[in-house]
Amino acid sequence: MSKILITGGCGYIGSHTIVDLIENGFEVISIDNLSNSSEFTMHGVEKITGKKVINHNIDLCDFEKLNLFFENNQDIKGIIHFAALKSVGDSVSNPIGYFENNLYSLLNLLKCMNLHQINNFIFSSSCSVYGNADELPVTESTPFKEAESPYARTKQMGEQILQDFVRSHHQVKSIALRYFNPAGAHHSIEIGESSRNIANNLVPVITETAIGKRTTMTVFGKDYHTRDGSCIRDYIHVSDIAHAHTLAIDHLLNQQNAPNFDVFNLGNGEGVTVLEAIKAFENESNVKLNYQLGERRDGDVVAIYANNHKAEKILNWMPKYSINDIMKTAWLWEKKRSNKD
Repeated sequence: MSKILITGGCGYIGSHTIVDLIENGFEVISIDNLSNSSEFTMHGVEKITGKKVINHNIDLCDFEKLNLFFENNQDIKGIIHFAALKSVGDSVSNPIGYFENNLYSLLNLLKCMNLHQINNFIFSSSCSVYGNADELPVTESTPFKEAESPYARTKQMGEQILQDFVRSHHQVKSIALRYFNPAGAHHSIEIGESSRNIANNLVPVITETAIGKRTTMTVFGKDYHTRDGSCIRDYIHVSDIAHAHTLAIDHLLNQQNAPNFDVFNLGNGEGVTVLEAIKAFENESNVKLNYQLGERRDGDVVAIYANNHKAEKILNWMPKYSINDIMKTAWLWEKKRSNKD
């Protein structure tokens, strides 16, 4: 049983990945400084898996505390790095904070990997690295365009840092998983998206509006060159994303011929407009959503969706859930955490 460190384990994707790893025979330990999450999430993980996962409240930007953690945990075989600030809008208004947090945390982890001889690393990347791509769907070889936000730039830079790192540390293998738009909740409805800070992602904004936490929501942009004027995104169920991490770390641990650095798109492979996503929610919930059409938002790309054939071929990964499954589980989760039937 290999022990895997999850950074950001109390967060949305991190907690779902912990569940998937445990269900596939891994031992898991977590680091999360709880800046945008809660240790209460681990109760949901324990309910699903029957396993108690220990979280260590450490800021990854604090090298001394992080290094001490690794000195006390010598049997870690791989790291899956989720911990990062992730709001596009916040990054536009606070670029320095995003560069400091997202890059220092990565650099400190890599220094600790080197010191403690940990050779397998999964990086939480993003489709935002592509910018406004010239062709859709994007493949892993699609060239990076100019980053539309500081958040996106930290993901571009993170991948570049990893490529340079593995060139000089030949024993290390790393995979960057480029997520598209994770959404939904675990089918048990014991864990789901529940950030400490104000939600910015579309699906929790939709469910919070539907349940009355928000009086209305805004669709940012009504005049894009898309089929209904709103942005196009590729929504992928969080449980599908989680399973890809299990497959990726297993690939690094067991495939001797795996390249030192590789990248995979994690998306459904279909583009859905914001207005289509709203319609899918209304159909699943039987709730009419109060929304308004607004101006474009700084940092948003027009359209992005994935070609996911490489992940299917090499990792044997295929999404199981649809946009309707996403909306159904997200709505059940919202009602549960809001204590409403």
